[in-house]
Formats: sequence, C-alpha cells, structure tokens
Amino acid sequence: MKKNLLSLIILSLLVVNIVLTAVMLISVLSTNKKTAAVVTDIASILQLELNDSVDGAGAVSIADTEVHAIAEQTISLEKEEGDAKDHFAVVSVSLSINMKHDDYASYGTDLANKEDLIKSEIITVVSSYTATEARLPEVQAKMCEEILERIQNLYGSTFIYKVTFSNIIVQ
Repeated sequence: MKKNLLSLIILSLLVVNIVLTAVMLISVLSTNKKTAAVVTDIASILQLELNDSVDGAGAVSIADTEVHAIAEQTISLEKEEGDAKDHFAVVSVSLSINMKHDDYASYGTDLANKEDLIKSEIITVVSSYTATEARLPEVQAKMCEEILERIQNLYGSTFIYKVTFSNIIVQ
C-alpha cells in the first residue's frame, strides 16, 4: 500500500511539473516573440539611420558614379620627434561623385573650377600626419574619411560620397 501511495504522489508531482512547465513555456514563448519583434524593429530603424547618414553611398551604382581625379600633389608631412629630415607624400586622389544627387547639377559640373579648394583640404589633412603614420593602411583610410568630411563641409553637400587614394608614396 505504501508503494502505491508513494507511486501516486510521484505521479501527481510529475503531472503538476508537466503542467507548470507547459505554463512557463507558453509565457516565455509569447514574451520571446514580443522581444524578437522589438529587436527587429530597432534593427530596421538603425539600418535606416545608417543609410540616411551615409546618404545612400552604398546604394550608388557604378553607372551613377562619376570619378574626378585630382592631379598628383607633393605634400610636406609633419615631422616626427627626433627626426630632423623632411618627409613628403606624393598623393593622387580620386573623388567618387553621385550623379543622381540633387546637388550634382549645381556643383558636379563646376568641380574643376573649385579644384584648388579641394586640394587645400587634401593638403591640410595629409600634412597633419607623420611619415610613419602615413604609410599605415588604416591611417590612409582615416585620411580619406577626413578629406571626405572636409570636402562635404566645404560644399555643404554629400554629392561626393567617397574619397580614395589612387596613388600614395611616402618618402
């Protein structure tokens, strides 16, 4: 009799455990679905903000891109501590321009006339680095970002969406 009573108690505890597990599973699943929906909404909002901040630079097709080459420049670099030698960088820069941008009609066709202003921005950025820094690829990428930001501020527009070094030699 004790064995049967003990078996019934274990069986009833097992049934209660299964019922409570099912209740917990149902409540966790509904909460998990709501959390997943919120995370998905936040991710989509952030993706939209990223696209807006870049102004669709990633969405510009190669057919809608005009590349404007800036003539090669020799720029004096900042001196390093303890180094008396002068160092120079020979830089060729290419600007990627979105031909579908609203400001392209007003600024894009007149880019050659304003090239000296662009060269000035390039010189300002590149000359602020030492020769050791200018040789590093990650610093060169940072230079391109700084040049892009300065040119976009100069024009007050993002029709120029990318700056690249087509050639850079540091001596």
